[in-house]
Amino acid sequence: MSVQILIQGKLLGVDEFLTSDPGATDAAVAARSLWVSLVCEVVPRALLAELELARVLLGSSGGGQFLLVLPDVVREPAEAFLKHSATQIALASGNTLRLLWATTENLGDWTVVRKRLQDELKRKESTPLADARSFVPFEAQSSAPETIFTDEFARALETTNRIGWSPDLPAVITVEEAKRTWPVSANLSMDGLTLARHTALADEKDGEEGEPAATQQLAARATGYPAWGVLRGDVDLFDLRLRRLQSIEEHVQLTMLYKHFFAGEVHAICLGGEFWRRITILHAGGEDFAVYGAWDALVLFAGEMERTFHRFASENLSDFPGAEGKTITMAIALANEGDSLAQVLAQADRNLSLAKAADKDCIYLFDRVVEWNQLADAADLKEAVTRVTEEFRAAGRQFLSDLTRLYNKASAAAGTQVDHEKLLRRAYRFQRRYNRAAYSKREKEFQKLRLHLINEIVGRNIRPAAGKQLRLRPAGVVALEWARRSKEV
Repeated sequence: MSVQILIQGKLLGVDEFLTSDPGATDAAVAARSLWVSLVCEVVPRALLAELELARVLLGSSGGGQFLLVLPDVVREPAEAFLKHSATQIALASGNTLRLLWATTENLGDWTVVRKRLQDELKRKESTPLADARSFVPFEAQSSAPETIFTDEFARALETTNRIGWSPDLPAVITVEEAKRTWPVSANLSMDGLTLARHTALADEKDGEEGEPAATQQLAARATGYPAWGVLRGDVDLFDLRLRRLQSIEEHVQLTMLYKHFFAGEVHAICLGGEFWRRITILHAGGEDFAVYGAWDALVLFAGEMERTFHRFASENLSDFPGAEGKTITMAIALANEGDSLAQVLAQADRNLSLAKAADKDCIYLFDRVVEWNQLADAADLKEAVTRVTEEFRAAGRQFLSDLTRLYNKASAAAGTQVDHEKLLRRAYRFQRRYNRAAYSKREKEFQKLRLHLINEIVGRNIRPAAGKQLRLRPAGVVALEWARRSKEV
């Protein structure tokens, strides 16, 4: 009986690759994102096909990683195939992407096997020049076509039902006839590739009916302030969850479970009436996703995605101890005038890093990190703020203007005890003034809404006291900014 070997592959530099060209068109960024999503799906399948091995030997794939179980007799040809593929992937990405892999015998407990694989991957990641050959003649490498990430390539990937691959250029994924082809679907498929795709299309009034909607067209579809942005989401402590698995079967089951959840659910949510014209998918799979679109649709999409993921974790991960891998953190970056998709995507990556550094199971929104239950509170407060501005125009605008200035003062405080005491007295005067005004007004509904906002945002029992610091609720400033943008034109 021949010994089995495990090959675990990993693609590094994905975020840098997607944002490396700030001047790239929206379609070019989308092409890069779809291509990266397909690389770790196609490479292991192509390896099995070229070595004439069964498809069942592919353990898991997608999300920037793959795992293969192979007979030891094919170790050398498998290594040669992966080296050639890694070279071509590096050339196609301008030496930004690195395909690494670790190989070990499938002997011993899975925790030991996994540690051997991770140690080798870490060694290769930390020593990129370890395999460099000194005093060996340079061998010219054929390069991938420079036009691989074109607008036409992006549109073809968004609509094709089959993906092709050829051994001469393993980094080139084509929609035309090729030596190896696989069907593409957003649903679970044993023989095909799982790929989440959805593109918001331009309308007839945009003059480009049927074409992908540009970012400015998506911004125009927002409610209130015309702006667009990028939403990034990532599972918390996913790597730690994988390290705690006890068998290779659990590893394969869990990685594929996450992959198909993100690919399927992100696609399904985008088809909803609230999102299909206002959201475009960049990528979804593995343990993360990225979409872009109208700013208000992104906020609603984030809440819906968190609710769906919470239900998924409750139903499928209840048997796994601990909270690792059962929560998700997201971040939204809004575009400024003249920003490209690559630039806003890079900002969303930075915002996500800030959110994860501050907490987990939260979202970065309007320059604040708030927990998901705080976002729900902010949504309720936003509705109350909107009612104030709609039903009591002059008085409502004055009230909200005072409240916004109070928040701005709190955000700009120097942090000394004197500054905090001044802010505390200011908040107390604000609360007392509007409490008195509430009894002199005849609009009872206005009284209820106003007092509700004061109590929820400023606080019910603010009193100036030495040594006490003013702490305004994060959900309050998010609600105010959310409402302001919803009504701004």
